[in-house]
Amino acid sequence: MIEAVMLWNEPNNLSHWDFKIDPEWKMFAEMVITASKVIRRLNPDLPIALGGISPIDPNFIELLGSYGVLDAVDIVSVHGFPLDWNHWSIHDWPKKIDEIRAVTGKPVWVSEAGVSSFGA
Repeated sequence: MIEAVMLWNEPNNLSHWDFKIDPEWKMFAEMVITASKVIRRLNPDLPIALGGISPIDPNFIELLGSYGVLDAVDIVSVHGFPLDWNHWSIHDWPKKIDEIRAVTGKPVWVSEAGVSSFGA
């Protein structure tokens, strides 16, 4: 059974979305909005999550909101890798979540997290 669908993964990370081709994330926004409409038509009760952002960036969420993306999803997801990729303390998790909560009324999910055994 599918409990939720997540649209994309780390859209603000060059390894997952080529923002050199789409520097203002307008194509990304159009894709999310279009996919959301199709999902809603097929299953209006299925929760839709915006793919986890990495790094955690409230400005990115505000940009997507200006395109209508936040109206198309139910959840905003974040990814965090303290002490490693993100270079912030593991104790900063609450602050990082609050940064996103400050720019959206949507629930915030941590959909990927970890600390490397070899990094930092």
